[in-house]
Amino acid sequence: MKVIPIHEAAAPLPPPDAGPSPSAGELLSDRRGRHVRDLRISVTDRCNFRCIYCMPREVFGDDHAFLPRRELLSFEEILRVARLFVAHGVRKIRITGGEPLLRKDIERLIGMLAKLDGVEITLTTNGVLLPRLAQRLKDAGLHRVTVSLDALDDALFRRMNDADYPVEKVLEGIEAARVAGLGPIKINMVVKRGTNDSDIEAMAGHFRHSGHILRFIEFMDVGASNGWKMDEVLPSREVIARIDRLFPLEAIDPNYAGEVAERWRYKDGGGEVGVISSVTQAFCSSCTRIRLSTEGKLYTCLFAHAGHDLRALLRQGVDDATLDAAIAGVWQRREDRYSELRTAETAALRKIEMSYIGG
Repeated sequence: MKVIPIHEAAAPLPPPDAGPSPSAGELLSDRRGRHVRDLRISVTDRCNFRCIYCMPREVFGDDHAFLPRRELLSFEEILRVARLFVAHGVRKIRITGGEPLLRKDIERLIGMLAKLDGVEITLTTNGVLLPRLAQRLKDAGLHRVTVSLDALDDALFRRMNDADYPVEKVLEGIEAARVAGLGPIKINMVVKRGTNDSDIEAMAGHFRHSGHILRFIEFMDVGASNGWKMDEVLPSREVIARIDRLFPLEAIDPNYAGEVAERWRYKDGGGEVGVISSVTQAFCSSCTRIRLSTEGKLYTCLFAHAGHDLRALLRQGVDDATLDAAIAGVWQRREDRYSELRTAETAALRKIEMSYIGG
């Protein structure tokens, strides 16, 4: 059985690798030569959906204990960590959850992060709170949003989100984001074979010529509660083949090195779609992402089961040099490549939940 090396629970922060610590402005490189470019920040573990592939209700029921507010990183603590990462080459910060729009005064955090030089600030949401918040987020400095939408058929979508939210609520959120200028808007559809793959063609038809970018994501074995099975994964190549039969496609180059989505455009000029193939076409070799959890742990892989505690350092009052050295030590020791090593055995390992760390 091949298993990715994953840190033990409550892993201590490692010291930097031997040699001089990287200075501010110097890129951080891990043990496979990958530079850190993308910082994903989870601001809450709560969500108003109970999507079956992420927060199944039988696990995240009414009695589920979410993190108390005192354990969450403050906006000031988040900004401090983000500033250090930006000094080492991070150029995109994505705000995630749970549902990040449930975090009180989230636009204030956006405004703080937007003052960092040379960084794109994005946010992933289920969209239902965007009609109220989209313009405030844009005014605060948010560049664009990604909206999750797993079906257009209303009955199917309600079964997928398991919170009785209609499709129309998400579509209203997408329109509010468009009006506010939070584009290009990306629409993410997690495809689960036998559950919602019947809506692939309808989703493609709906978002053609809309100016939005629809992306299909293979059902992944994130966490330990979604009942993942390999036979419920619909390979991205089949998704593209099904769309191509209706609306001919051609492959196009990535926007940048390390982009996770493989891009395709409609030959008739109807826009583009993307596929994210973490299961069938692993992209670990170019992964530039690191994740900061709601309560301040650093995770170097979406499929890890433990992180490195930065909150303890932040609340001990250490100086920036000490905090920076700890961050550098985590990245410099990184060698994760879970998707390249995935087996039925590794898929069964307990890992962090998607709702806790974001996508």
